[in-house]
Formats: sequence, structure tokens, C-alpha cells
Amino acid sequence: MLHKDAGLPIAITDNDHVIAAAGISKREVLERRVTGTLEELTENRRIHIKTDTVPPINAIEGFDRKAEVVYPIMYGGDVSGAVALFENEKAELPGESEIKLVQVAASFLGSQME
Repeated sequence: MLHKDAGLPIAITDNDHVIAAAGISKREVLERRVTGTLEELTENRRIHIKTDTVPPINAIEGFDRKAEVVYPIMYGGDVSGAVALFENEKAELPGESEIKLVQVAASFLGSQME
């Protein structure tokens, strides 16, 4: 939905691997491990948003595109993965609407697991 409606390159992870992707090559990312940076971010229930002073992060091992926005997926008080928005070709900063869409997607996925 995020890619189809907004053209956003998105990956959804569990705590260890990429489980879904849109707008980026599924063959390239599905089943790949998430990086230690992403694991640490989600374990600490922190979000990541690229700004002028905060760089994007490597979120998927062996994948060159970096994540600009990451929100953890919360389920019953525990973290069960993350929704990550990746850089597009323009390398622009993510806007409020993109950030909010990622946040809503993470919240929705967490609520669907209950």
C-alpha cells in the first residue's frame, strides 16, 4: 500500500530478516538479515528519521540503499520488527507525509498482530 499509493520504497522486517518489500527488488532483499544498527534501534524502541544532520542508516546487510525513516512495530509491548523507508533516486529528505505514513504502517501492523 505504501509503495502503490505513495511511491515509497519500503521494507518490513521481523527482528532478524526482511519479510516483505515494495518499490525495491524483492529478490535482492527478502530473507536478508537486518543490520546490527537496525536491531539496536528496534530493541531500544527508537525511531530513525534522516535530517540535514542525521544521516540515513544501513538497515539490510548487503543492500546498498539506506533507510531514511525507521519505525519499530510494537506488539503487546514487545518489538516484533520494523517498517523502513528507503532512499529514492532523488535523495531528498523525507517529508512529514512520508514519515507519518511509515509511522501509521508500523502502528497498523502491530495492531494486526494482537
